[in-house]
Amino acid sequence: MPSVHFTANLARQTTAPVCEVDGTTVSEALHAVFSQHPTLRGYVLDDQGAVRQHVVVFVDGTAIADRRSQADAVKPESEIFVMQSLSGG
Repeated sequence: MPSVHFTANLARQTTAPVCEVDGTTVSEALHAVFSQHPTLRGYVLDDQGAVRQHVVVFVDGTAIADRRSQADAVKPESEIFVMQSLSGG
Protein backbone atom coordinates (compact mmCIF):
# COMPACT_ATOMS: atom_id res chain seq x y z
CA MET A 1 0.00 0.00 0.00
CA PRO A 2 1.25 3.51 -0.71
CA SER A 3 2.25 5.50 2.36
CA VAL A 4 1.32 9.16 2.74
CA HIS A 5 3.54 11.42 4.84
CA PHE A 6 2.86 14.99 5.96
CA THR A 7 5.47 17.52 7.06
CA ALA A 8 5.70 18.56 10.67
CA ASN A 9 4.30 21.97 9.71
CA LEU A 10 1.00 20.41 8.63
CA ALA A 11 1.05 18.08 11.62
CA ARG A 12 1.15 21.12 13.93
CA GLN A 13 -2.09 22.41 12.38
CA THR A 14 -4.11 19.19 12.59
CA THR A 15 -3.73 15.45 12.99
CA ALA A 16 -1.42 14.31 10.18
CA PRO A 17 -0.02 10.84 10.85
CA VAL A 18 1.75 8.70 8.28
CA CYS A 19 -0.99 6.63 6.65
CA GLU A 20 -0.82 3.49 4.56
CA VAL A 21 -3.79 3.53 2.22
CA ASP A 22 -5.17 1.87 -0.88
CA GLY A 23 -4.99 3.74 -4.15
CA THR A 24 -3.53 3.69 -7.63
CA THR A 25 -3.48 7.48 -8.05
CA VAL A 26 -2.49 10.36 -5.81
CA SER A 27 -6.15 11.39 -5.67
CA GLU A 28 -7.29 7.97 -4.45
CA ALA A 29 -4.54 7.87 -1.82
CA LEU A 30 -5.25 11.39 -0.57
CA HIS A 31 -8.98 10.80 -0.39
CA ALA A 32 -8.37 7.63 1.62
CA VAL A 33 -6.37 9.73 4.10
CA PHE A 34 -9.03 12.45 4.14
CA SER A 35 -11.70 9.86 4.96
CA GLN A 36 -9.70 9.00 8.10
CA HIS A 37 -8.60 12.59 8.89
CA PRO A 38 -11.10 15.00 7.27
CA THR A 39 -9.55 18.21 8.60
CA LEU A 40 -6.44 17.61 6.48
CA ARG A 41 -8.39 18.13 3.26
CA GLY A 42 -8.71 21.89 3.72
CA TYR A 43 -4.97 22.26 4.30
CA VAL A 44 -4.05 20.28 1.18
CA LEU A 45 -6.81 20.95 -1.39
CA ASP A 46 -8.61 24.16 -2.32
CA ASP A 47 -12.40 24.49 -2.71
CA GLN A 48 -12.13 23.28 -6.34
CA GLY A 49 -10.31 20.09 -5.28
CA ALA A 50 -6.91 21.15 -6.64
CA VAL A 51 -3.71 21.06 -4.61
CA ARG A 52 -3.39 24.42 -2.87
CA GLN A 53 -0.94 26.93 -4.33
CA HIS A 54 1.54 26.66 -1.45
CA VAL A 55 1.38 22.88 -1.08
CA VAL A 56 3.61 20.46 -2.97
CA VAL A 57 2.96 16.72 -3.34
CA PHE A 58 5.79 14.35 -4.21
CA VAL A 59 5.53 10.71 -5.28
CA ASP A 60 8.75 8.79 -4.84
CA GLY A 61 10.74 12.03 -4.87
CA THR A 62 9.11 13.63 -7.93
CA ALA A 63 6.58 16.48 -7.74
CA ILE A 64 3.20 15.52 -9.16
CA ALA A 65 2.34 16.89 -12.60
CA ASP A 66 -1.44 17.01 -12.19
CA ARG A 67 -2.22 19.40 -9.35
CA ARG A 68 -5.85 19.80 -10.44
CA SER A 69 -7.09 16.19 -10.34
CA GLN A 70 -4.06 14.43 -8.83
CA ALA A 71 -4.23 11.66 -11.45
CA ASP A 72 -0.52 10.82 -11.15
CA ALA A 73 -0.05 7.06 -10.70
CA VAL A 74 1.23 5.50 -7.51
CA LYS A 75 2.58 1.99 -6.96
CA PRO A 76 1.85 -0.17 -3.93
CA GLU A 77 5.32 0.64 -2.57
CA SER A 78 5.16 4.39 -3.34
CA GLU A 79 5.84 7.06 -0.77
CA ILE A 80 3.76 10.22 -1.09
CA PHE A 81 5.00 13.33 0.70
CA VAL A 82 2.74 16.34 1.24
CA MET A 83 4.38 19.57 2.31
CA GLN A 84 3.78 23.28 2.37
CA SER A 85 6.20 25.07 0.08
CA LEU A 86 8.07 28.01 1.52
CA SER A 87 8.44 31.38 -0.10
CA GLY A 88 10.00 34.62 0.84
CA GLY A 89 13.45 36.09 1.07
